[in-house]
Amino acid sequence: METLHIAAFSDGDIGGNPAGVLISDAHPPAAEMQQIANDVGFSETAFGYATDGKWRVRYFSPESEVPFCGHATIALGAALAMQHGAGVYELELNEANITVEGRMEDGVMSAALQSPPTRHTAVTADQLSGALQLFALSESDLDDRIPPVIAEAGATHLVLALNSREALAAMSYDLSEGRTFMNANGVVTITLAYMERPDLFHVRNPFASGGVYEDPATGAAAAALAGYLRDTGRAEVNAINIVQGEDMGMRSLLRAEFTDEAGSSIRVSGTARVMA
Repeated sequence: METLHIAAFSDGDIGGNPAGVLISDAHPPAAEMQQIANDVGFSETAFGYATDGKWRVRYFSPESEVPFCGHATIALGAALAMQHGAGVYELELNEANITVEGRMEDGVMSAALQSPPTRHTAVTADQLSGALQLFALSESDLDDRIPPVIAEAGATHLVLALNSREALAAMSYDLSEGRTFMNANGVVTITLAYMERPDLFHVRNPFASGGVYEDPATGAAAAALAGYLRDTGRAEVNAINIVQGEDMGMRSLLRAEFTDEAGSSIRVSGTARVMA
């Protein structure tokens, strides 16, 4: 079995978030998938096989299984397009059914996923104070137009909107403390976001719960952020572009599009490139 290495949400032929993709006749045992993901060393590896007209998919980080991963789904869509042709593929995840569309035009691979439904809950005072302490931030660093929230679109993320690009660039935290905080609060990542314009966000995503200091592109978090903005009436447009990974030298581009229907799926798209 060959594990493909594909960078999702790339910026042309650079950047993007590397993901492993293993397409096989059946899933290996969970312990073996966990070991493969650890050996690959990327933040996520997607495992898929065809069954009853769908693709059964599971996602593993180097340290744990997660219910949904956006960038690994984009990588999977690109891999399916390479192996089976362009089209829309139905995916059966652990907790939801979604689709991914894979395309290749003029040598450029792209993919678009439809996320699980979106929802959000308020952060508690303890969650907010713990997150601020983790990143050495204060409430004066927050953008009061986008209050902190726990947002979901297949996976759970704590969202902190910052009021300056400089505060975002200065992000720093202790990985062990971040893992403890995320696991204790049931969040997969923490989204730190700066809104340059209503249609343009700069984002960083610590992923300590999976043993990864920072992801250069996070499709699940992009869907959760877009859903939160839409579902609370804070979205001024029906699509947002997200620049992620700049501060770690891996610039990535994501686009999230949505209807006005609260809770409905978010379309997250981007290009992909095969890694050597």
